[in-house]
Amino acid sequence: MKLFSFSSALALLGLASAFELKISDQDDYRQACSGMWGGDKAYIKVTFDPASRGQVAMVIYEWRDARYLGIDTEPDNYLVPKTYVCTTDAVRAKLCPESQLGKFILNLKGSSLEEISIWSASVGFGNATQVGNSTTNGNTTVGASGFWGNPAGNPTPPSSEWDSPWRRRVALSPAPRHVNNTVVPSGVLWYKDPLLYQVDKKGYYCIAAIPITTGTTADTAVHAEFTGHILFHNIFHGKLAATDYPKITFYMVMALVYLFYMVMALVYLVLGGVWGFMCFKHRDDLLPLQFYISYLVGFLVIEMTATWAYYRYLNSHDRGTATTLFLAVVAILDAGRNALSFFLLLVVSLGLSVVRESLGPVMTRVKLLAGAHFVFGVLYAMGMVELELESASALLLLMFVIPLSFTLSGFLLWIMYALNGTMAELADRKQTYKLGMFRALYRILLLATKASPSHTFLTPTHAHLPTLPDYAPETWETRWYLLDAWLAILYLVVFTSIAFLWRPTGHNRRLAMSDELAQDDDGAGEYDLEAIRPDGMGPSEEHLPGMREPLRQEEVVFEIGDDDEDEGSGRRRGAGEREGLMGDGRVKDRSD
Repeated sequence: MKLFSFSSALALLGLASAFELKISDQDDYRQACSGMWGGDKAYIKVTFDPASRGQVAMVIYEWRDARYLGIDTEPDNYLVPKTYVCTTDAVRAKLCPESQLGKFILNLKGSSLEEISIWSASVGFGNATQVGNSTTNGNTTVGASGFWGNPAGNPTPPSSEWDSPWRRRVALSPAPRHVNNTVVPSGVLWYKDPLLYQVDKKGYYCIAAIPITTGTTADTAVHAEFTGHILFHNIFHGKLAATDYPKITFYMVMALVYLFYMVMALVYLVLGGVWGFMCFKHRDDLLPLQFYISYLVGFLVIEMTATWAYYRYLNSHDRGTATTLFLAVVAILDAGRNALSFFLLLVVSLGLSVVRESLGPVMTRVKLLAGAHFVFGVLYAMGMVELELESASALLLLMFVIPLSFTLSGFLLWIMYALNGTMAELADRKQTYKLGMFRALYRILLLATKASPSHTFLTPTHAHLPTLPDYAPETWETRWYLLDAWLAILYLVVFTSIAFLWRPTGHNRRLAMSDELAQDDDGAGEYDLEAIRPDGMGPSEEHLPGMREPLRQEEVVFEIGDDDEDEGSGRRRGAGEREGLMGDGRVKDRSD
């Protein structure tokens, strides 16, 4: 993996778009790193501004080869940092030979330069008389065949980094991988054209440039000043970082999944037999909760499509005002999804459409909480976009975090309280079928709670904290999955499971408007069987021809009363309740 000819890659540069990072003599910009998907068309291009001056020690390497850079300043004292650049002090300390002045120190430890990814040189910036297609070593000058001299008759390269009339599929001849057929150029490599580094293998590649002070005396000393940019051109076409590119496919698939789910919901409505026909003919008969689920499905399709479009746009355009506005739209949609999801989960936990037809004034409070959570979520998202976390004050950050944390905590506590209360109410009323639905919901939420942080501990590469030096190099391939995809997939599974429990079926209205009759002797005493008989039917009329046979133990029975009937009326308790079943105290044999 060494520098290769600029001329042979010129056609690629015309159309190539790549992830771009800044490099300069400032401390924060002296090194830039990015993951790379290696291949024949993958390369790194380093371009310095014409105003750059002085001399820099430059190195390009794959992260796993970082151990070959630098030498222990004090071998017996590991607390002393390594020495990475060969300076006059390093020469006097015999850490590097004088011939390596101004370069990175390489400690190969028995390996050869051809076996590793490191390319290192002392790059100089000078005037027109100094700059040429040459490397200088003392009084000798050797031609650098790796740079392009633009022979007569060739077209002039385009001024724009991205615009070119050339086709991407142009055939290229194999390019030399080395400058002067050497891995590390001797002497000073005077900069004229952009430096190109071929990337054959997948990895996490870094470029470092350290300014060097040159001059024999303090009066003639020149400290390097430089600015430039680095293009990481991967095997794919676009400007996204390699770690973000898989998100394009992922969010497109997620959008299609939600779209498919919405289509399946419509299939449930249209092709569900009698229930589907009744839903089509009497659409107003659907339960309110199922309308909420349908609205959220449609919103999720929009939100996932917008997220996918954002990464597609970011892959094709430079970062700027337009991308920031696009990101703001995605952040607003994400806040809306969170607010709607918590709203739906809370009304489900309160028993809407299953335990009670309406929540009354409680619904107003739920909507107010969801609205506040949405507003605070948007403010939090915008704050994370606009504020620089490194320089912003802690108080300012808390102003964006605390309101959202209050509404989030309110949702979580209310959901747990409501779900436990609903299950306790159903258990007390012996509504086993409905209770089973809410117990399934409880298990879903419990598994989701356990799964949310589990990937942090189960995934070895993510066990490193972001503050560790190896975090970015070790997780650049999977970070998109760990931070984005995992939670999105978990959300999809939870939402699909909850929607399946409350899916449109033929007994939705019966489920919402009826109570299940107890099937045991202890629970039977709480119901008045005469109350559900037709008017005028006495106890002895239960044997009339055509009357329904006794219910099997496993059947679920619902008590269906008038809509305006008071829930507590018509229920009589005492010995008389048993008489409707037992008669005059003797067990009646139905075979008589």
